[in-house]
Amino acid sequence: MIPAHISLSGVKKWCEVNAIAYLGIEITEIGTDYICGTMPVDHRTQQPVGILHGGMSVVLAESLGSIASNLIVEESGKVAVGLEVNANHVSSVKEGLVKGRATLVHAGSKTHIWDIRITNDKDKLVCISRLTIAILDKK
Repeated sequence: MIPAHISLSGVKKWCEVNAIAYLGIEITEIGTDYICGTMPVDHRTQQPVGILHGGMSVVLAESLGSIASNLIVEESGKVAVGLEVNANHVSSVKEGLVKGRATLVHAGSKTHIWDIRITNDKDKLVCISRLTIAILDKK
């Protein structure tokens, strides 16, 4: 479980200088077994035809799950990295924000599994993803 003492502002600071910040992903909520975030649908995240690029949905999904797993293992001397991700793209989005919610399905000593649902700003399902995280020793 994500420790209760984790602050949303601390996680936002952690995400300031990497791909998450470049794509405009913002972490919006953290619970004991979930994390939420948003991503804009704009020139950084659209396909040439003007809709959200499916790969960007996967980036949002993996970012949410990876951040959350790293919060879980942070104090144990471990690191969490993506092992496998899949996604089903259900509907398209042309503009606005998409919202992702990663919910913990399994937290073992070697792997974590997350279910991620991405919706548009009208709460219509855009993408459903499953992420498996490997838990490794820090080197």
